Amino acid sequence: MKITIVGTGYVGLVTGTCFAEVGIDVTCIDIDKVKIDNLKKGILPIYEPGLEPMVLRNFEKGRLHFSTDLDEVIKAGTDVIFSAVGTPPGEDGSADLQYVIAVARQVGRVMNDYVLIVTKSTVPVGTAEKVRKAIQEELDKRGVSFPFDVSSNPEFLKEGDAVNDFLKPDRIVVGTNSHRAEEIFTRLYKPFTLNGHPVIFMDIASAEMTKYAANSMLATKISFMNDIANLCEIVGADVNMVRKGIGSDTRIGKKFIYPGIGYGGSCFPKDVKALIKTAKEFGYNLRVLTAVEDVNDDQKSVLFNKVKKYFKGELKGKKIALWGLSFKPQTDDMREAPSLTIISKLLAEGASVVAYDPVAMNEAKHTLGDSITYAKDQYEALIDVDALLIVTEWPEFKFPNFEVVKKLMKNHVVFDGRNIYDAEDLVSKGFDYACIGINTGI
Repeated sequence: MKITIVGTGYVGLVTGTCFAEVGIDVTCIDIDKVKIDNLKKGILPIYEPGLEPMVLRNFEKGRLHFSTDLDEVIKAGTDVIFSAVGTPPGEDGSADLQYVIAVARQVGRVMNDYVLIVTKSTVPVGTAEKVRKAIQEELDKRGVSFPFDVSSNPEFLKEGDAVNDFLKPDRIVVGTNSHRAEEIFTRLYKPFTLNGHPVIFMDIASAEMTKYAANSMLATKISFMNDIANLCEIVGADVNMVRKGIGSDTRIGKKFIYPGIGYGGSCFPKDVKALIKTAKEFGYNLRVLTAVEDVNDDQKSVLFNKVKKYFKGELKGKKIALWGLSFKPQTDDMREAPSLTIISKLLAEGASVVAYDPVAMNEAKHTLGDSITYAKDQYEALIDVDALLIVTEWPEFKFPNFEVVKKLMKNHVVFDGRNIYDAEDLVSKGFDYACIGINTGI
């Protein structure tokens, strides 16, 4: 079986590489020639644990190919085309489908035999029909008729664990109304179903909705817990104890109920906005999700507000250190990262910022430029600073040498946005300490 992946971003590259890993012949397409040339040299555009050696291995074995010429690949013959191009949010929050439709039109202009076109990108309900219509319009312009199917196969990949998620999925969701397409998917995913991972077949609209509903539910759990954490500080409760208490309830579970400084990344913010927008287009107000988004927007400022309160509103001239820039560990993704909100507010108040992140420094420079200072390691970031902010819970930040930390810092206060330290322990070491959901008195 030969498959084509259009788009070598996060979803496309992981999808293509993992399919190649189980022996399928895969060609990854991108219009960015520099990106394709780099991939052929083994230079990846993203950081994802375990992905680089897998790309190199499958490229060397001839199972994974990279090209900028989709027309050539289609003419040469391909069984499945996965559309994994970006769907960035528009100004009104809706998903921008211009790249998805552009791929569909290109397929319609070139295809010369049956092909299965699969939307892998996260797209609103009704997108598959728009893709089908675009392909058919191009075929009509050519005056030809070839059979084709359009299906939905949303991804459920966690950044930082995407390779494992793809190879050992909780579930594989497929939306299709074609028996022929269903047979192709059954063959395509056989290496995974042999290990007991289920393929759930459903109608296309339900598959498109499933992706948005899944991400929105997880975002809801995060915002709910952050709201509870803020109330815990006010009433004198310990959010960590509350989390343990409710997490032991199997109906709730322990995942995604850790308090913090808000969710970010490429999925949750975009998908929540898009689902809210879709509902409005159909005359319905998603009140819970609107509140989820509002809570998350506010939560990104919680750590900054604690810093400002501690320094009695006077941040001008203060030097603030940030440990962590990416929206979560094990990724260099800076999209919608809470660090961006925190840094923006600190700079606006006249503070200077020095930051360190194990992998996201280059991505941060693309966004922040020289507005902040970038340290070569976590300890260099602490030299003569007035405060340390924990923004991303990278493992190497969890057990620092606090004697060294104390010697380097000018003022000994830690604002822990991820609750990775114990309040009593830090106070005993001579630090002022603030975290999320526990009133530590500062």
